[in-house]
Amino acid sequence: MLIGEYEHSLDAKGRVIMPAKLREDMGEKFILTKGLDGCLFGFSQTEWANFEEKLKTLPLTNKNARNFVRFFLSGATECEMDKQGRFLVTSNLREYAEMDKEIVVIGVGNRIEMWNKEKWLKHNSDENISADEVAEKMDFLGI
Repeated sequence: MLIGEYEHSLDAKGRVIMPAKLREDMGEKFILTKGLDGCLFGFSQTEWANFEEKLKTLPLTNKNARNFVRFFLSGATECEMDKQGRFLVTSNLREYAEMDKEIVVIGVGNRIEMWNKEKWLKHNSDENISADEVAEKMDFLGI
């Protein structure tokens, strides 16, 4: 399971080090794509295959479904880690997520998320997210 929060930096070539605790679960090759809330999503090959299968079940006749599929697949790229655990974040994905130097990589169960550090701090702040309010809203999911 992918868990934790890790601060890293992009180098001049747009590479970042995959946190050591996430490397095994992500594998040497993984998929990075545009994510929700202005971050990037990273999936292991296995999790990406599961996600793709779900996308394939969405109705082609539904405009929202088509846009949802386009959003994730158009930005998707296969990443490969080098011997130091670094991988390239393509320029289009860096631009989408407004990544410059400082980033945060978080594990969220079946995927990682990569955030611009300032955006992450704002998104994860007490002013933006109240754990009690979120918990109340999750009741309908049985959590």
